[in-house]
Amino acid sequence: MLNFKVMIEIKNYTNLEIKTLENSEIEIKAEIPEKIISKYRDRAIKSLGKNVKIDGFREGHIPENILISKIGEQAILEEQAQMALADVYPVIIQNEKLNVIGRPEVTVTKIAPKNPIEFKIRTAVMPDIKLPDYKKIASKIELDEKNSGVSDKEVEEAIEQIKKGIAAQKKEGEKDKKVELTDEFVKTLGDFKDVKDFEVKIKENLIKEKQMKAREKRRAEIVEKIIEKSEIDIPKILVESELDKMLAQFKDDIARMQISFDEYLTKIKKTEESLRVEWKLDAEKRAKFQLILNKIATEEKIKIPKEEIEKETSHILEHYKDAKPENVRVYIESVLTNEKVFQLLEGQK
Repeated sequence: MLNFKVMIEIKNYTNLEIKTLENSEIEIKAEIPEKIISKYRDRAIKSLGKNVKIDGFREGHIPENILISKIGEQAILEEQAQMALADVYPVIIQNEKLNVIGRPEVTVTKIAPKNPIEFKIRTAVMPDIKLPDYKKIASKIELDEKNSGVSDKEVEEAIEQIKKGIAAQKKEGEKDKKVELTDEFVKTLGDFKDVKDFEVKIKENLIKEKQMKAREKRRAEIVEKIIEKSEIDIPKILVESELDKMLAQFKDDIARMQISFDEYLTKIKKTEESLRVEWKLDAEKRAKFQLILNKIATEEKIKIPKEEIEKETSHILEHYKDAKPENVRVYIESVLTNEKVFQLLEGQK
């Protein structure tokens, strides 16, 4: 009698080959039988039909034969392939017990009607990581508290910046009026009793900001030293993934400046590819940073309670309703785990 694992393999994919590559990467090759692909046809047509508009028909109510003639059989087959791959890949990972990380590069190598679909997937697996004595390293890096104090001058400058910000928001004709901080006025700015209370809380916030920067500096130094003394063969796919994230963030920053990305590149006389080359070392460091934190979390058996993850996930989804819950959960778990790791390292004396 076939066990469950073998049944899954026969049912979902055939001719599996897994090749080990350099830099902790693997290449997976396999086929999805035509009888499996055909099961996705109705879903594929329905999915593609959501974005099709044809005069005389209500959106989502286009007769199938007319819809097919509009989108074409090739588009349907390609959608079937993508849907099938999304289901097959996790099964391969589970069956072969592959400890994959990062985003896979999926390529359909052969696709034709009434035939199996051939594909290859290049992805990274968790590399071997040899950690140094990270607790000892952390204990030697002290928190710099020398500059955590705040002078009266710094408080005055911060208050002046707040006043300038308030003045900038005034309507035309009122901009010339000087902003005066009175007991009544500061109450409109937040939870302040009077001007004195406002000044005290501004100072407290400045102190907290300096303390936070000092702690972030120490954390960065701890990780830097651990990275220096660790042995890790970083997968190229992870580096490319980090570069993608960095570039996406950079494009968002440029968009907020109301400048097109291409226009900005022209001004600084660079290309997208040259930026990726410049940022490669930083991307490698970021990838190593996360892998090492994950390794320490595993070594120290750090696990975040599900209730805590769900609580934070729900909080974020309240503000970002279009976000995918599973992606948010992964992000929250990563952030909370990293924080626990840093708390462990900071506690070493």
